[in-house]
Amino acid sequence: MGKDKIRRFALLKEYPHVFEPEVGEPSDLKGNWRKNYFKNDHPIVLELGCGKGEYTVGLAKHYPNKNFIGMDIKGARMFIGATQALEENLSNVAFLRMKIDFITEYFAENEVDEIWLTFSDPQPNKPNKRLTSKPFIDRYRKILKPSGHIHLKTDSDILFEFTSEEITQQGYLLHELTWNLYAELPTDLDPVIRDILHIKTHYEQLFTSRGSVIKYCRFSLD
Repeated sequence: MGKDKIRRFALLKEYPHVFEPEVGEPSDLKGNWRKNYFKNDHPIVLELGCGKGEYTVGLAKHYPNKNFIGMDIKGARMFIGATQALEENLSNVAFLRMKIDFITEYFAENEVDEIWLTFSDPQPNKPNKRLTSKPFIDRYRKILKPSGHIHLKTDSDILFEFTSEEITQQGYLLHELTWNLYAELPTDLDPVIRDILHIKTHYEQLFTSRGSVIKYCRFSLD
């Protein structure tokens, strides 16, 4: 492991807004994120597979009256967003370093209001590992409010086509779907929503520089 990674991991352990529980370790925060950490009753939004945390931090700036939690297993990447949140004194941001497979261990029923999936791994050869596959959606259903929305932003045709098919087959409620996000944004779109959809992660900048077209959809489970 490189010296910089070691330094980042060491700093993460000192950050008050970063949580790195051991698998199977009971969580006092489950069901108590608002009460014990955020100290408010605001909605909770998760960014799953948050990478460097660009959406977690970007959304938090736009919505100071919502709480945002970025979740990923890659601590060296998460360090960037976590550091930015600390430097900018964003009190509505937290990070959870954990595999998404164990998400129900750290959030209670109806505790989450909204989920963002930004440039998730399309898992070309492992459909059940895709973050919009039924095994993962079933996990989200246990923690997401019935009216809660799931957002997917991706460059992957494989993941986007798979997700649109799952929405139809599983009977999810589709709110928005576009195969070319930036070409099809309506001119009268709310400025805040436009700004949010234009937040570009490290991976999006990389993909668009190669000519990739960005897709977006928003759906709920009931």
